[in-house]
Amino acid sequence: MKEPLPFDHRPDTVLGEELRRALDPGDAASFVARVLARAAEARVASWDAVLARWARPGVAAAVLVALAAGYLVGRASAAPAPRPSVYDALMAPPAHPGEVDIVLASVIGN
Repeated sequence: MKEPLPFDHRPDTVLGEELRRALDPGDAASFVARVLARAAEARVASWDAVLARWARPGVAAAVLVALAAGYLVGRASAAPAPRPSVYDALMAPPAHPGEVDIVLASVIGN
């Protein structure tokens, strides 16, 4: 494990001079004008402006997704139902159970 560097409580004179020179506004009026000009350049749009900018592409994307989903659902439901085989038709339970008894009775009775 590394030994931590010793803490020096005394101010750094070189760093202090550089900071004072960099942060010294000189002429206060021109400094304020420069700061305000830079702030106007970096201004972030409000949330409603951002939403307004995204509204048209968002609505267009939603319409495209809805059209694609409608096409796919319509295409799936328009597919013809598979025809049952003869085996399936004979083995399926009758729609009206009494009809089979009547048909068999009429065949057997003759």
